[in-house]
Amino acid sequence: MGKAIGDNFTKAGNTVHYLDSKTPRTSLGDIVVLAVPYPAVSDIIEQYKDELKEKIVVDITNPVDFTTFDDLVVPADSSAAALIAEKLPDSSVVKGFNTTFASTLVTKKVANATQTTVLFAGDDVEAKKTLKNALDGSGLAVLDAGGLKRARELESIGFLQISLAGAEKITWGGGFALYE
Repeated sequence: MGKAIGDNFTKAGNTVHYLDSKTPRTSLGDIVVLAVPYPAVSDIIEQYKDELKEKIVVDITNPVDFTTFDDLVVPADSSAAALIAEKLPDSSVVKGFNTTFASTLVTKKVANATQTTVLFAGDDVEAKKTLKNALDGSGLAVLDAGGLKRARELESIGFLQISLAGAEKITWGGGFALYE
């Protein structure tokens, strides 16, 4: 997911840097995409909390219980993005990219049929505008899904897609598409 997302930002004319657990600490860009499994997020926040201040932090996680593939591991009245926002009160947390599979970000098509749409949810309207502008020219459609409370629904959609693909009822190049 990280490479697929990064390639879209690059295609839109942005400079992208990738960090992993072995990368020396460097200063972070204005937009930080947490392209990691949900269980890794807490350690990243702990390690980079000061560096994440005043940044747009994009949470792409789907907090799926991967031992059962039968539930989300966050409270039903919350979301991974909301929990991250609580830990990063000086950052603009936006949920995004979690309702797309990597292959649909690469091909820009869902099931080779319709344009891939990236949904964003967050309370900082300017942060969402910045993300949309940063993806202009990428070939992706971008849609503001509303406030951060909408992250619950985005995570449920992501969970459903993962469940369907994991059960081989759809392909990893499939998923949900939006038509206007």
